[in-house]
Amino acid sequence: MSDFKPAARRKARHMAMQALYQWHISKASANEIEAQFMVDQNMEKVDKSYFHELLHQVTGRTGELDELLGTVLDRKVSELTPVEMAILRLGAYELQHRIDVPYRVVINEGVELAKSFGATEGHRYVNGVLDKLSRTLRQAEQAR
Repeated sequence: MSDFKPAARRKARHMAMQALYQWHISKASANEIEAQFMVDQNMEKVDKSYFHELLHQVTGRTGELDELLGTVLDRKVSELTPVEMAILRLGAYELQHRIDVPYRVVINEGVELAKSFGATEGHRYVNGVLDKLSRTLRQAEQAR
């Protein structure tokens, strides 16, 4: 079992979602965005290593993650809002590559991010997409 605080992970996801949004909009490198966040944002209570992993792994795997999301989306990834795109890529990464994070946590965290940053009913869409994806990627976990 890894030694982490859930609140610090939640804050890491929160910051990673904002960083992914900025990466998408600005086209700056993940390294530039990470450096900017370390200076401009209050990262004191953030799991910085998890933030680093999320930012760099998601930006490095966008093709793979978009292909994965394409199997459950009702539209093209390019038609998502930048906020939805950041949240769904983050959730897809965790569902696919962070088996240590329960699928229910991944879905809930995505929904909470969508409530905070997304459109009025965007959290429902995020919930539906991540739920469908979890049925494919986490069948064994859901069967328990």
